Amino acid sequence: MSYFASTRCDLYYEDTAETDPSGQEKPVVLFVNGWAVSSRYWKPLANLLSANYRCITYDQSGTGKTIIKGNPTFSIQGFTDEAGELIEHLGLQKSRKLHIVGHSMGGMVATELCLRYRNALLSSTIVACGIFEETLFTSLGLFFLGGLIDVSLNFRNIFQVEPLKSMFIKRAASKEISQEYHDILIEDFTQSNKEATIAVGKFSIDRDSLRTYTRHVLYIASPVLCCVGMADNTIPPEGTLTLYKKRKAESESPTHLAKFMDLGHLPMLEDTPRFAGELTKHFEFAEQFWKSKL
Repeated sequence: MSYFASTRCDLYYEDTAETDPSGQEKPVVLFVNGWAVSSRYWKPLANLLSANYRCITYDQSGTGKTIIKGNPTFSIQGFTDEAGELIEHLGLQKSRKLHIVGHSMGGMVATELCLRYRNALLSSTIVACGIFEETLFTSLGLFFLGGLIDVSLNFRNIFQVEPLKSMFIKRAASKEISQEYHDILIEDFTQSNKEATIAVGKFSIDRDSLRTYTRHVLYIASPVLCCVGMADNTIPPEGTLTLYKKRKAESESPTHLAKFMDLGHLPMLEDTPRFAGELTKHFEFAEQFWKSKL
């Protein structure tokens, strides 16, 4: 557990190599969080993977234990910059040892990191961060969703009280998760920095940002795994399926799909062993892919 002084924040991160020195020699997995949550929800997954991988989690500006300095810009570029500074602080840009996993909004940031550190990248995994055909219906849906973000942030403390507390979790997770992480998700959402949380929510559905994200996913030269819970009530799973099909059709680099029929928006908590298994298969494939290039 450490802090790193970036140009925009004192960034809190956890690195399994701090408690296991042998982790320095292992392939690295960097986890990029979704909207309005700290890095704590990755812990069960990191615990499972840490026997074979050096796992790094961090709290983005506006969440968890990270301390904002001044008035940073809450944008995809800004979040990419702070994660990039952490990558360089840890020296992870120096060799091809890096797997990047981005969840929800974190998939957009992860994609930018994959392009910025393409020479260090072994693989990319995008979880529940898709694209949609641009129609009048989807445009109206995004417009109303933008308004809902403002409203939900103004009244978010109501989610600390039952039955709204349980309703909030059930919308994110289709299967039961432990009470510990039930409470963590509520705490993170209700205590996140309001300005950052609204900004992140807005750019996640901004049309121009989504177009850029779509193009950039196609540019990733390393193997990409698209993960989707088909019971996701937070982000329609069709978006991730569309992203997978588009990259599969248009990219020369390998693209795979992990589809969980009974899981929702939080597969890393809903069925940690199964999700870890899919990641491990992808990581092993990517490592062999790059060895074949030598």
